Amino acid sequence: MNPLKILYLPIGVPTFHMPSAQAMFEASKTLLKSIDHELIMPETMLLSINDLSQFMLNKHADLVIVQHVTFANSAYMTEILRRTDAPIVLWTLREPAIDGGRLRLNSLTGAFSSGFAYQQMRGKNLITLIGSPDEASVLRQLKEITRALSIKIRMRNMNLLVIGHTPEGFGFGRALDLDMASAFGVNLKSIEAREFMNIAKQFKDEEIVKESKTAHQKMIGLDQIDLNNQKDFIRLFKAYQDYIDTNRIDAIASRCWPDFFTEYKTPVCGVLGLLNDRKIAAACEADAYGALSMFVGQELTGNPTYLGDPVSMDEIENTITFWHCGTAACSLARKETGAQTGVHPNRKIGPTMEFGLRPHLEATLFRIGRLPNGTFRFFVSEGEILDKPQQFLGTSVVVKVKQDVHHMITSMIKEGWEPHYVIIYGNVKQEIVLLGQMLNIETYQY
Repeated sequence: MNPLKILYLPIGVPTFHMPSAQAMFEASKTLLKSIDHELIMPETMLLSINDLSQFMLNKHADLVIVQHVTFANSAYMTEILRRTDAPIVLWTLREPAIDGGRLRLNSLTGAFSSGFAYQQMRGKNLITLIGSPDEASVLRQLKEITRALSIKIRMRNMNLLVIGHTPEGFGFGRALDLDMASAFGVNLKSIEAREFMNIAKQFKDEEIVKESKTAHQKMIGLDQIDLNNQKDFIRLFKAYQDYIDTNRIDAIASRCWPDFFTEYKTPVCGVLGLLNDRKIAAACEADAYGALSMFVGQELTGNPTYLGDPVSMDEIENTITFWHCGTAACSLARKETGAQTGVHPNRKIGPTMEFGLRPHLEATLFRIGRLPNGTFRFFVSEGEILDKPQQFLGTSVVVKVKQDVHHMITSMIKEGWEPHYVIIYGNVKQEIVLLGQMLNIETYQY
């Protein structure tokens, strides 16, 4: 992905203490250059509306950082909003000294003026940053902002494939192409599950050698599965993988039951697990919003994510157990067991993934949810993935949450959240909150 284009606008007026403002300006430039994106900045501070307008001519950016190097009234932000539709970060500097003497910058009052203009012209979701350029928290927040924006831009260029339809009663994951495009910029593609079944059935044994080697290397005990199921699974893996590579697919939401059991006679669970290991976000039960949630978490951390049902809670340990039939990425398996392979707990046909997920000190729970009026919302929560063995047949993970788990679960049910959640290996809560702001989607933090 190409570097972000960041437009830095240091605004102010020349009637404050210019040596202090200049020092902040120079330090801010040094900090911004360290973020490793394409930076568009003026040679001098923009100390008049005319300076600001002239500098912004023909400048196009993915992100605009407006910094009050001194006080500037709301006309400055008004001019900026007239000239760009890009997300705005409003950076407020601290007063360099409080010594009973002159107010040197008055950046904070300027921020109030800009915030007022932003609210009047764009409404909510202004991204704010408060602090001096030498503060570690400022650099951390800038990196979080740019990571979130990178995901927003990445979604505009991604293809999400829905394979088949959601089963009856699972409409929470069903997506429309116009909804995906308008809310997230995602290109939603679709194909029937039977097309993959038909393609898979045509492959000869000699055509699936490469895929067979990959599967047997990653999946422990695959050779213990019925031989016909082994071969049909690998044929299906090749069919999915070939289509994904040919059509530049970034995430998939695949139908699974009952068709792959009744029509194809082999589950798709193992295929989705291998694809997740390849960092193709792969959700089962044709959950398109689950797949997109997985993609966001994967892109933010560089690691596969896990999609599971909340199936159990423990008030003493303050934990939620998430489970699914067997689609987890092999690399998420506990080290002492590895990516064990088995048969589906209900249908008794394999292969499926059979293991508990490895522990991690920091984790994020995430879900893109859909409201009754057709708009979207984000669910996000922090936690820790505990060192727990496989809890049920299939794949499972136990997450200790920070909020009282009984209250949390009760609230989630009452508020109508979907029954699929993404477990992300890493704390990316703040990036998700920022992404919600950039997409004008409300985030519910639990």
